Amino acid sequence: MRHAVVVGGGVVGLATARELSLARGWHVTVLEKEAHWAAHQTGHNSGVIHAGLYYRPGSLKARMAVAGNASMAAYAQAAGVPAQVCGKLVVATDESELPRLRKLAENAEANGVPAELIDPARAREYEPEVACVAALRVESTGIVDFGAVCRAFAAELAEHGADLRTSSRVTGIRATDAGVTVQTETGHVHADALVNCAGLYSDRVARMAGLRPSARIVPFRGEYYELAPHRRDLVRGLIYPVPDPRFPFLGVHLTRMIDGSVHAGPNAVLALRREGYRRRDFSAADLLQTLAYPGTWRLGGKYWRAGLDEVLRSFSRERFARSLARLVPAITAADLVPAGAGVRAQALTRDGALVDDFVIEWAPRQVHVLNAPSPAATGSLEIARHVADLLTDAVD
Repeated sequence: MRHAVVVGGGVVGLATARELSLARGWHVTVLEKEAHWAAHQTGHNSGVIHAGLYYRPGSLKARMAVAGNASMAAYAQAAGVPAQVCGKLVVATDESELPRLRKLAENAEANGVPAELIDPARAREYEPEVACVAALRVESTGIVDFGAVCRAFAAELAEHGADLRTSSRVTGIRATDAGVTVQTETGHVHADALVNCAGLYSDRVARMAGLRPSARIVPFRGEYYELAPHRRDLVRGLIYPVPDPRFPFLGVHLTRMIDGSVHAGPNAVLALRREGYRRRDFSAADLLQTLAYPGTWRLGGKYWRAGLDEVLRSFSRERFARSLARLVPAITAADLVPAGAGVRAQALTRDGALVDDFVIEWAPRQVHVLNAPSPAATGSLEIARHVADLLTDAVD
């Protein structure tokens, strides 16, 4: 029986381990440095099952988001994980955004995503408090608790004899023609193959294994508010702005979560630590590595105005509320309650380009998932199949 070691206990790592174990018959060891699953990106995201309308037709993101929209909803139903297909509105709040909204509708059609351009009156049938000049209604968007999905994955893996190790930080990797040895703080694992799904540390794990990744991970903190309980009725489902195509971020939006709360955000500011969920979180080593990378400065030179606006919004609840009020005018700063933050592992090239698509690189006996931000959770079951196929080729 072949043996794979998977580094990373988020949704992509556990989905990949599940695919290898349940569908391909591998023995699997999963190494997670934290004491529980889904501790970082997976456990801090907005819980949206994306439809796949935003992504370049033919890209990995487009293919895996559209397929994953169906497979994740079906998995949640089968596993008893609470989920809801609630649909969403993408709204143009002034005439200047209409060409981009129409382009988004064309992109949705190219990707096979059911979406309909509707007028303001129709939009208010879905969201009575919304303000727009037009909207795109996307019926297949859903919501789920991805942390609960991870726990369901882990339970299935345990039933199938997988070796699940939390509190197992990877400290070294040695790859040979005969296999891969992964050293952790508590021991080592020898396996036939390695899968790197380490998220915020995926580029570092790749370098440990002897690769030279094509991009560097730069962490962006996304801060959330939520609507105060007595104001949750302002939002029935999901309301998004028309995204700026220059950036991989979707803009500050409103999302009704599976527990009934309504999250608002996130913004996107450079994090001073790879796991910097609070403004005061700081790592000199992480920041030095970010600032020493030429791509960081080239990105800043291109988008400093947009970056400054994100920073100002980070420090001003009133400014944050004004961004939301473009979508739902009734929202004020008094309606917002701080709700924590997530950190996005964004791949950045040396020339300052934000990598838009998933990046998956491989070497003999190794596959490295080097850029898997949103919609990776949505497409995790599809990414897992793709990675398992690559791993089979990397070992044979």
